[in-house]
Amino acid sequence: MKPPIDKACGEGLMPDSLQELASLGIDLTAGEGAEFRGIRFVNHHIGDSDRGREAATAQFPAESFASGTGIGLRRQTLHSRLTQRAEELGVVLQWQSPVQLKPAGQVLVAGKPFQYNWLIGADGHNSRVRAWAGLEHGSILSRRFGFRRHFRVEPWSPYVEVHWGKTGQAYVTPVGPNELCVATVARGANFRLEAMLEELPWLRDKLAGRAIADPIPTDRERGALTTTRRLESVVRGKVILVGDASGSADAITGEGMGMAFRQALLLAECLETNKLRRYNRLHPDILELPQSMARVMLLMDRSEAFRNRALHMLASEPALFSRMLGVHLGSESLLRFIATRGLEVAWRLAVQPSAPRPSAAVA
Repeated sequence: MKPPIDKACGEGLMPDSLQELASLGIDLTAGEGAEFRGIRFVNHHIGDSDRGREAATAQFPAESFASGTGIGLRRQTLHSRLTQRAEELGVVLQWQSPVQLKPAGQVLVAGKPFQYNWLIGADGHNSRVRAWAGLEHGSILSRRFGFRRHFRVEPWSPYVEVHWGKTGQAYVTPVGPNELCVATVARGANFRLEAMLEELPWLRDKLAGRAIADPIPTDRERGALTTTRRLESVVRGKVILVGDASGSADAITGEGMGMAFRQALLLAECLETNKLRRYNRLHPDILELPQSMARVMLLMDRSEAFRNRALHMLASEPALFSRMLGVHLGSESLLRFIATRGLEVAWRLAVQPSAPRPSAAVA
């Protein structure tokens, strides 16, 4: 492969991810993509025309980050910035050089033996390095399938919109003044983006109605697996795992890149002090909150009744949604939120019936 490398991705970077990326020496600007101010959940009551759609919107807590916005940008743009920064730091990048992992820790790069002090596996969900190093022990808590395309469409919202349907979700992220990234995630590998838009006719028609020329996608559909995975260990001997190779949370959290940036910062610190046991010990903490959020939102995905209660609660109380978004981004303590609102939220989700009519419809 050669840069820039593309990948199926929702392409939205939350404020916390931008903050960690800046710590790695990369400051993204809105001119490289498009800013968004928060998250909007849109619940589509499939087969119930009387109930229509219900929208819940939360803005990012501006006081907690240098910028109170996220940025949506093409994956190739992000990859270019990452490779540029690596080269600035003196990293030698060997593109289109096949890597062979041999027994007894031997590695060949372009057919030649490669000497290393540490070998870092950052090769994704289906990590060859993880299998080679014997670090596969763990569990997969969820497995879903995502597809993504770009549309030459003027964004209609300053938010990343997550459209909830019967089969899965569609994520709409502005990535430029006249371009949207539309990604879908569903439980079935054969439920492609076109099928999701058929299930969400309002979104399909919105894309067509705001198209700059026509609603034809600007690129081919890309797919990827998304999982929630835990590993027993991410270090063995001289091999260290980082990113999706080291564990993951379902893409519904929007925290995939943010987790990788946090792991990279922790790993750099531990390599500098030669304390890899510390990396192995603290690594699960980075995954804990996103994986907890993934469990809740995947329950919403599986249960229509629970989803209707949850999204109606968030739509009727925007301040609550904003606080929960703050917990998700790490700007508010989860323990403090539980102490002040936890029991009330649990009761409302467990026993409060869904409202017969939406309190706020998305325009």
